Amino acid sequence: MTTGGTTYLELSEDGGSAHKFYEVAVAGTEVTIRYGRIGDPGQTQVSSFATVEKAAAAAAKKVGAKVRRGYAPAVRGARTKRPVTRRAIVSQRSTAKSAPVLWTFDSGAAAFGIFVDEHRCWVGNEHGDVFTLTPAGDVTGRFRLPDAVKCIVADDFWIYAGCDDGRVYDLSGKVPRAAYDIAADVDIYWLDIHDGILGVSDRDGGITVIDHEEELLWTRRSTGNSGWMVRIDRDGVYHGHSDGVTKYGLTTGNHQWHVRTGGPVLFGWQETDAVYAGTSTRQVRMVAKNGRSERSYQCDAAVFSCATSPDGRYVFAGDNYSSVYCFDSSGQRLWKLATGCGSAYSMQYHDDKLYLVTTNGTLACLDVSEAAIHNAEQGVLPQTLSVKAPEISAVTPSRTVEVAVAVDAGSGIVVECVEDGGNLRVHVVSPGYQRAWNVQFPRDIREAGVRYVVDAVAESARGGFYRVRGDIRRLS
Repeated sequence: MTTGGTTYLELSEDGGSAHKFYEVAVAGTEVTIRYGRIGDPGQTQVSSFATVEKAAAAAAKKVGAKVRRGYAPAVRGARTKRPVTRRAIVSQRSTAKSAPVLWTFDSGAAAFGIFVDEHRCWVGNEHGDVFTLTPAGDVTGRFRLPDAVKCIVADDFWIYAGCDDGRVYDLSGKVPRAAYDIAADVDIYWLDIHDGILGVSDRDGGITVIDHEEELLWTRRSTGNSGWMVRIDRDGVYHGHSDGVTKYGLTTGNHQWHVRTGGPVLFGWQETDAVYAGTSTRQVRMVAKNGRSERSYQCDAAVFSCATSPDGRYVFAGDNYSSVYCFDSSGQRLWKLATGCGSAYSMQYHDDKLYLVTTNGTLACLDVSEAAIHNAEQGVLPQTLSVKAPEISAVTPSRTVEVAVAVDAGSGIVVECVEDGGNLRVHVVSPGYQRAWNVQFPRDIREAGVRYVVDAVAESARGGFYRVRGDIRRLS
């Protein structure tokens, strides 16, 4: 609505991915723009113009562009900020023997997000800090996101962090970029991304799936609530909630099967042919991706995290008594040991190591090789290295980009932002690429008519669009 030179607009879609406001205020030759997610203070930009008429024309142009994208006049405060649930475990002390912990890193707050590959370990905590470490425990970097980190997921080359501000950030470049805005009316519990498709599970047992342009593909409501599990592959979306695990078609959302797990699902993991659900009824339940076979792995307390070795040879679980379990593929328990650093919210296995993040904010690296476990059961443990966070500056998300002149573009790929039916789309203009294909590109930095140079673009696995790899610079 317009009041005294101020226009206030909102974009909030039922079941969609938007929950934003945009405000334009004109005072003489000065135009102030404030924008962000509904319920937050947002960001402010101030511009000055030569005349009152030019300021008014610029403001009108900004408002018109937003209206064409679906924004509409609204009453400030009528809509509220999206709800957020912070997960909590009352962690008990384990009475088991101690696990062989190689090193621990204190992230500074309860940690949920973890991802590990051969080069880096990522951990994200409730303060919004994301640290990167080497597999040996050396801290190499730090990002600071606006709110608590819910989870960290990998999608091929790309690393994404789900944040309680309702956004998913791409951490693959030097600077975090907002890659997705999540549905306004959901209290996010977990998320996963596959080939640019994002799936979000929520408190009410709903599942929302959007594509690489943040456009809604489908939503479904399960027969349960508290959806702490969502996993995606090229064939479907696997949703774990209080009534079990349900599979839906990836792009269509058609119901394919449902398996009851005997209790609420508290965590989920997937391998090529099966998904694994940690449950409140002290079990990890393996369900084949065709929904036709199951197996149980019995623990002694509620299971809040689980993982497997890539070949499915070992299945790991973490309970709310600060214990870690290992089973063979048939379901036989091989060992149970104490973490010594809290209950595991999330975990991942890599190269004979089990990495877990805990209720007290610790990222711990456990040696789970057969020799190390045998020694631990005999009371012989390695000397644990305690890693402290160094005083390094945190890199924060940015809506600005470095400017490069054309001669500095080098071997990069040039892309251009254009307006298409009221939407801003990005296409590759360098030779050798499909000019008609869209490019998955941070929405916050899109500006019609502007060209950018990116390190590389990659064709999506299913084709039809490109994805940016590496850093982005604006061409002058």
